[in-house]
Amino acid sequence: MSRISTHAISLCLIGTGMLAWTLAGRPLITNPDLDVPLNPLGINGSPYGEVFAMAMQGPINTYTEMGLHGQGHDHPDGETCDDHNHDHADGETCDAQDHDADAKPAPAAESSFEKFLTSLQVAARARTNPYAASEALKRHLRRQAEDKLRFAYQLDPAHYGNYNTLHFFLTEPSVGTRPQLTPSAAKLAQDTIQYCLKQESDPRPALTAAAAATNTLQLMFEDQKTPAPKFSTAQMRQILSVLDHSLARYDTIAKHWDLTKNWALLSPQRIAECDERFLFICKIRDASEKTIIRFESKLQPQATK
Repeated sequence: MSRISTHAISLCLIGTGMLAWTLAGRPLITNPDLDVPLNPLGINGSPYGEVFAMAMQGPINTYTEMGLHGQGHDHPDGETCDDHNHDHADGETCDAQDHDADAKPAPAAESSFEKFLTSLQVAARARTNPYAASEALKRHLRRQAEDKLRFAYQLDPAHYGNYNTLHFFLTEPSVGTRPQLTPSAAKLAQDTIQYCLKQESDPRPALTAAAAATNTLQLMFEDQKTPAPKFSTAQMRQILSVLDHSLARYDTIAKHWDLTKNWALLSPQRIAECDERFLFICKIRDASEKTIIRFESKLQPQATK
């Protein structure tokens, strides 16, 4: 057999294989059940993803602050906008009642190298435009913050801060940049609850699940203001039971951490955050139950005289 005929047979077999692969692969590509979210190297939802999600808090805060206020600025350790003097864009004010910078002691002396690194960090975000940020720029920065929040959420869906901030972006038209609002926020809360309640070794995801349940209840309460509400009080009771289950799950795992001394592996600040969030969600839970009772009383038929 000549070399030309051998190559021709090989090309025919390759072409036949490619045709068969095309015909057989198309149903698999169009099958929605096989549409797996992209997760390179398995980072999303892994311990590495949790670390990356925490590391992204700085860039997200910068984009969010500049997108909402038009001007970013750095805070010394332990300080907020209420603790120091800073410039504002035209027409903007600060919520602080007192701007007395002299009331705080001067920071400890830093080495020249540390000052140099700090100056580089500040210069990277410094605005050189003498005019206030335009609405188009603010919207662009809010879009950047929203995209980073969505990416950080995918890295660690159980992160309390990333989830709640992303929910805020989806439910506030003046902050978010995509017209998704309630349907997307409801699905985000449902996915968060399902993911967090599968975590059995850490009590903190249960708090995120509880926060997602409170956000779902808030969406249901807002729906009652529409002419034709889509959610019933029975559905509200169901989400309230999910909230109770999440709080009970947090309490159970937290007590187990007391026995295993796992709380000692966290900083006092993280522990205080968990305590504050637990108490806050408990207050929201009690207020939500009272709201459901009020809705139920309105639906009950009035007693006839």
